[in-house]
Amino acid sequence: MNATLGARRRAADRTATVLITGCFLLGLVPLVWLLYTVASKGWHMVVTSEWWLQSQRGVGFRDPGGGALHAIVGTAEQVALCAAISVPVGLLVGVYLVEYGRGTFARVTSFAVDVLTGIPSIVAALFVYAVAITTLGGQRAGWLVSLALVVLMLPVIVRSTEEMLRLVPDELREASYALGVPKWKTVVKVVVPTAFSGLVTGVLLGVARVAGETAPLLILVGYASGMNTDLFAGFQASLPGMINDQFVNLGSGGQAYGLDANGNRVPIHNFAPDRLWGAALTLIVIVLVLNLVARLAGRRART
Repeated sequence: MNATLGARRRAADRTATVLITGCFLLGLVPLVWLLYTVASKGWHMVVTSEWWLQSQRGVGFRDPGGGALHAIVGTAEQVALCAAISVPVGLLVGVYLVEYGRGTFARVTSFAVDVLTGIPSIVAALFVYAVAITTLGGQRAGWLVSLALVVLMLPVIVRSTEEMLRLVPDELREASYALGVPKWKTVVKVVVPTAFSGLVTGVLLGVARVAGETAPLLILVGYASGMNTDLFAGFQASLPGMINDQFVNLGSGGQAYGLDANGNRVPIHNFAPDRLWGAALTLIVIVLVLNLVARLAGRRART
């Protein structure tokens, strides 16, 4: 009887292992396919120094050359301002809900975070547009994009902070209290350092959530083919905005046409697809680098 039961358990274990491995490999196929497609089509753009050092000012879809520096700087500035607002607020809200939150106010706060989690990016962009531009009479600019991204990034940080803080063993808190350490100092000196690597991961998840958003860019700031480092005035480029701008110039099947000396319609080389894939690969590389930095920071924190 025991031998039969053991054989059944081993068979069930092997079956579960095979199913889980198969599902993992099946889910890995589209990811690998996507990464291969983007890398193979955009790699030749990214490996050139011109791509990282020049903008697209004065460069048409028929013209070779130009780079993505203006889009990289714009994305970095917009995401940095968004993170500067979202990270401290999100971390503090998460700490409050886990360590201090009791009663009606905590429940309302948690419900509000749940509502923000499900808000589409275009709704956040329209809300900022209605308040800052329609009501207050402001102008479209990069900082408004950052405000819309805050709405999308904040709930990700709050929820990830809650989960990481709840993983900290209560024994650590109780040991600190037993030594007479105040609660606020226990949170700052014990709880947060213990969960630091998870908190960094949550912040990076929030950055990844907002770095590729397009709707706020289309609504709240126009695309500029040249460099603009001023978040508060004028159109500003970004990597998603550059992808959208190059997509407009794809033409039919990625093929552009012009007229020869006799007025006949002839195909010409269209550089827009190359720049589109290059911008997409650049965005993936930036997110990958941020994740690697977060991993290294988390490991140093644990040591």
